[in-house]
Amino acid sequence: MTTLKSKDIKKMSSEEKMKKIEELKFELVKAKANASKSGTSKAKEIKKIIARILTLNKENKNQKKVENKA
Repeated sequence: MTTLKSKDIKKMSSEEKMKKIEELKFELVKAKANASKSGTSKAKEIKKIIARILTLNKENKNQKKVENKA
């Protein structure tokens, strides 16, 4: 799994972002299961990517609201 940069996330459509979040949530479950077996985990990295996507989504929504009011 590669990390997603902010610029890459901004290029995605909202549908792509939601699909990616679902994929990452599934990977998070798998990572937690593997961590209990092997002791290593990618869970922290996956959580950061999910948070980054959700944050950029929220920023875009807030920006659109401001533009509509102006």
